[in-house]
Amino acid sequence: MDFSTATTTTTSTAANGHSSPRDSSIPSSFTKFNSALTAGLLNPMSPPPPPPAMLDKSSRASPTLFEMMSSESGSPVQIQNLAPPSSSSSRTTTTNGSHLVISAQDKQALAMQRISNLLMTRSPGNQFNDPASSDVKLTLSSKDGISITMCVHRQILVAHSRFFAVKLSDRWSKQQQMAPSSSPYIVEISDCDDVEVYIETLMLMYCRDLRKKMMRHDVSRVLGILKVSAAIGFDAGVLSCLEYLEAAPWSEDEEHRIASLLSELHLENVGATEVLRRVSVEASHNGSNDEVLLNLLHIVLEGKDEKARRDMKTLVSKMLRENSSGNDLRKESLYLACDGCLHKLKRQFLQAAESDLENVDQIARQADNLHWILDILIDRQIAEDFLVMWASLSELSDVHGKVPVVHRFEISRVTARIFVGIGKGQILTPKEVRCLLLRNWLTPFYDDFAWMKRASKGLDRYLVEDGLSNTILTLPLAWHQEPPRLRIIASATDNS
Repeated sequence: MDFSTATTTTTSTAANGHSSPRDSSIPSSFTKFNSALTAGLLNPMSPPPPPPAMLDKSSRASPTLFEMMSSESGSPVQIQNLAPPSSSSSRTTTTNGSHLVISAQDKQALAMQRISNLLMTRSPGNQFNDPASSDVKLTLSSKDGISITMCVHRQILVAHSRFFAVKLSDRWSKQQQMAPSSSPYIVEISDCDDVEVYIETLMLMYCRDLRKKMMRHDVSRVLGILKVSAAIGFDAGVLSCLEYLEAAPWSEDEEHRIASLLSELHLENVGATEVLRRVSVEASHNGSNDEVLLNLLHIVLEGKDEKARRDMKTLVSKMLRENSSGNDLRKESLYLACDGCLHKLKRQFLQAAESDLENVDQIARQADNLHWILDILIDRQIAEDFLVMWASLSELSDVHGKVPVVHRFEISRVTARIFVGIGKGQILTPKEVRCLLLRNWLTPFYDDFAWMKRASKGLDRYLVEDGLSNTILTLPLAWHQEPPRLRIIASATDNS
């Protein structure tokens, strides 16, 4: 549904009042006073009392409260039920009487009205949902049947969101050019938890001052925006939400929701630790947990006994999975260990390329360590920096052919794991990084693939091939059309 042209109707209902049966033992003056309160005479925000016709004819058209209390004649004021008849499914009864509950249909209508208002409220110069300048039609649909189409801009989405950077890749865009040139790109996202929150998150990409915009929301809405921002890789939105949560007051219920969401999203490395320190004192003592796990990590990486290393790997991996809150091992600690393994790998590999095979077994050892750390990084959704680092290792890929395959194929297992991660959407990086990865490592990977299939236990060749194919398909078409690359791609995908 194109919401820019759609109209939404809502039904507004007034809550019905009620009056208790009048006890004969209660003076009529008290009854009238109670009726006056019920009518809202003492509440300036309440609607006016019923017209004078409902009062005793002997009373004045606008009697004072004192006159109503002192007068013994007349009938009590009644409040008319303005709510339309509804089915029993949309009504509930309390000890104080019956009052209406909004039905699911009415809730959806109200949500549509809020979304309509949201899409129409744009500050001057803001291009969000501007059909004249947009080049993407984005449709959001929720599980409860709401579907909204809005006009957005590819350049803004790609610049702010890693998810949309992949979704709107150059190759995908060129495929869309098969449609008429005047047609916008069509993107559909289904099963949104909350379409309204998703729209507000997208609107933040068009804001210059996210902090000022965030101040208009409450904690509950900011948590929704934080969840969407983390899901689409909108780092500026994540940071703004965390800054808000760190400074804003919380209720006890909101505190539990904040702690639960942050532990689910693993955002400690982008500022969530400061927020968590308000939730529990344990967050301020994460350094001790990090130190313990870091020591275990080094035992695995530097151990001499292979059986002990395998057992310790299993133990540490299990501990990290069971304590997946992200508070146990910092990103910096993992990448520090990774840098140490990579330094040793480069030293031994370059020596082997010069025919110095002393300690050549360290190549396989350090490659295996890097493969294990990469698994941890992917599981924690922080492997993007590893891919950038690995794609840039041209000094190793250039001399790859000079090292005997029996010593080098473990390196290609790391490349294979990266291909699988990209193919499954577990690692999201710009196309330049993906191109660099294939430029430097596709030929070495193909040269080692036959050996990997024979020597690597547990290697799923079909999973690796599928990951490689999907990685290639994320690249611009122009990259595919260069003859040397065509030959490599054809060999890697068809003959492996």
